[in-house]
Amino acid sequence: MRLLFAVLAASAMSAALAGFLSRYRGRFALLDLPNARSLHSGATPRSGGLAILAGLGVGLLTTGWHVPGLGWVAVPLLMVAAVSFADDVWRLPAWLRLLVHVLAALGLVDWGGYALGSLHLLPGWEWHAPHGVLMAFSLLLTVWLINLYNFMDGMDGFAGGMAVIGFGTFALLGCLAHAPVFAGVALLAAAAAGGFLPFNFPPARLFMGDVGSGSLGLLVALFLLWAERQDLFPLWLGLLVFSPFVVDATWTVIRRAVHGQRPWQAHREHFYQRLVGLGWSHRRAVLWEYVLMLKCSLLAVAGFCFTEPGVQGLLLGWAAAVYLALIAYVNTLECRRVPT
Repeated sequence: MRLLFAVLAASAMSAALAGFLSRYRGRFALLDLPNARSLHSGATPRSGGLAILAGLGVGLLTTGWHVPGLGWVAVPLLMVAAVSFADDVWRLPAWLRLLVHVLAALGLVDWGGYALGSLHLLPGWEWHAPHGVLMAFSLLLTVWLINLYNFMDGMDGFAGGMAVIGFGTFALLGCLAHAPVFAGVALLAAAAAGGFLPFNFPPARLFMGDVGSGSLGLLVALFLLWAERQDLFPLWLGLLVFSPFVVDATWTVIRRAVHGQRPWQAHREHFYQRLVGLGWSHRRAVLWEYVLMLKCSLLAVAGFCFTEPGVQGLLLGWAAAVYLALIAYVNTLECRRVPT
């Protein structure tokens, strides 16, 4: 009953603050003006991440839980939120943001004790690497996910929808793994994102900004490392849940690097941006992305329920085949240059 009340409180707080921020045009309003990377055409507030964090904070306080090590997550989370907010206001240099991200990742994996003890990157395969290697992998994974989520926050309803579906799936996996605290915290994250989503769904009245995307990326890293450390579910399965973001961002960064372009510069080369460029509406693109997210979540739940490595490998192969087909589809449309 307390968790249900906390979920409602998280969602209500997020929605109330998001509603206010979507209308606020006062002196301290943060407005997102269209640029080369944008898919929107008018100035839109980009402070919605504050609503998500407020909702999550209220939800956690309402539960009254005391989880060893989880309190340390607040420090790196505030570090990422603070540098992201400063970047939204003053546009900080990339090296400074990256430095803070690395320090926040160090806080999560070292101070918080969430460094991996082993690594499950494929079904049926566990790598017991030296501690230093696993620590470095945990740091790199965390930094990449913080920035990955920021890269993918470029379309109305996209990053918020991924948070609702992704953290909601983590909550279900936590229940199946008999880990009520993990499931409860994930559900609160999904509820906080859910309160914000109606104001961000196309046409968006509010963006989450770097505060929201960076913080959500850190939370994804937290749940992945938490699940792996406590043997709730393997890392590959958690990455499968968020694979719509992981695959798109990773593929795009590699593609730009191969072509001699700077991956961190503003661009419109992510697959969701390319679909909009081909004539898809924001609503159509994001709804089909939701279908992909739900499909990946169902595959992950099936992978948890069917523990045979052969069956899990088939599920992972199916997901890979879907992504290869989608990549080929978008490339074919661009070659034909026929809007759909």
